[in-house]
Amino acid sequence: MVRFSSSLEDKQNERRARKMPQDFEVDYSRLTEKQAPADNRPVYQKEAFLYEERPQVIQQPQIVERRDDYDTLIMDERPQIQEPLEFNPKDNIQFGVEYSPNSKPPVIGNNYTIRSNSIIYNDVVIGDNFRTGHNVVIRENTNIGDDVLIGTNTVIEGDVIIGNDVSIQSNVYIPTNSVIEDNVFIGPCACFTNDKYPVRINYELQGPRIRRGASIGGNTTFLSNVEIGEGSIVAAGAIVIHSVPPFYLAIGTPARIKPLPDHLKVPNKL
Repeated sequence: MVRFSSSLEDKQNERRARKMPQDFEVDYSRLTEKQAPADNRPVYQKEAFLYEERPQVIQQPQIVERRDDYDTLIMDERPQIQEPLEFNPKDNIQFGVEYSPNSKPPVIGNNYTIRSNSIIYNDVVIGDNFRTGHNVVIRENTNIGDDVLIGTNTVIEGDVIIGNDVSIQSNVYIPTNSVIEDNVFIGPCACFTNDKYPVRINYELQGPRIRRGASIGGNTTFLSNVEIGEGSIVAAGAIVIHSVPPFYLAIGTPARIKPLPDHLKVPNKL
């Protein structure tokens, strides 16, 4: 599974693979010393989720190229589904919408829950422990990591990369050519854009890049081609017109940028 990338070229071929998640805490070790609470449980230990039991997927690993530069695509073995998945007809789930004659059925990992009226196109790769709300749309050439939640009425356009441990709430719009890295939280009704001059001049569509550990508040709006830095926070209702540096706070309309308080320089507890 692609963790994150600075390039969206060669989308249909390079994205059909994945890298297993690494320990997110290592990347934050420079920020704060972790102290165990009274019950000796690690501070950032994930709570176990209960997922709906699904039929086993036949796995035939596909070995592909692997590179260790996190600013390029990182790929690994990926199980391939041999037979189409079956859902309850009453749920009206479309898993595998053919948008072109040569498109390939979507691939999904174990322990998934896809709720009613959701639509997932061909040429989509999804990791383990995937969950959606209702009425979710995921377009072609989207690559999603492990432990990802997509909320009700959220639309993910094609050519999008989403990392591991990501929580996207309801009514979020993510346009083409967006990259969302690991351990990111996106609040309800967030709207990202990718066209600087809508329908006026030719412009290369450039969605946002949300760096790892960022937290996005609800009802926020983002202009095209902005980068939200690692560990930063965008306050609810903000309109972001410029990129936000790592570990900064963006607040207001238009958003003003100020350093993030030290006590907030910690990983998202998703």
